[in-house]
Amino acid sequence: MKRSDLAVYFIMGTENCKENPLSVLEDALKSGITMFQLREKGAKALKGEAYETFALTCQSLCKEYAIPFIINDDVELAIKINADGVHVGQEDKPLAQIREQLKGKIVGVSVHNEEEMKLAVAGGADYVGIGPIYETQSKADAKPAAGVSFLSKARTDYPDFPIVGIGGITTNNALEVLRAGADGVAVISAICQSSNRGQTINQLK
Repeated sequence: MKRSDLAVYFIMGTENCKENPLSVLEDALKSGITMFQLREKGAKALKGEAYETFALTCQSLCKEYAIPFIINDDVELAIKINADGVHVGQEDKPLAQIREQLKGKIVGVSVHNEEEMKLAVAGGADYVGIGPIYETQSKADAKPAAGVSFLSKARTDYPDFPIVGIGGITTNNALEVLRAGADGVAVISAICQSSNRGQTINQLK
């Protein structure tokens, strides 16, 4: 994984889309996203075979555009369909165990403070997601918005470590996140709800 892969990191599940999710993903891929994470969460989230079929379709679209395909939390599914990697939170399996199960794959970790950052770096994460930077509606259990202060400290402490900012990021505030030291921005709504994804993605870059 290159740090530039995090430039515009699109996260999506079926519940985030007002239109066909696969059309949204294909449009985002054509428009220049640099990484994709399937995050199938929520009351009406796909389960079982329907979820796996959807994941495989997303994966083949990402392959077509040579964009890394990451699965949120579901290590078993990532292994089963040979995804490019996983993104996990602090409540998931221990990082060492995930790293062992996903040799040679991308492992991203959500971090919210210095201790979590230190453990993620030491534990072999490939990148960290820091957030929520701003208020977000996309995650029911999101922590309070933290602003960019921890992100800029993390960048000072780990000048070469890949960091993506997440949470409430829009075309209006992405620059602040990048200036604070993020290699890129991770977004859900900004792309899902955009009427011109090409323009949105260019602005996020």
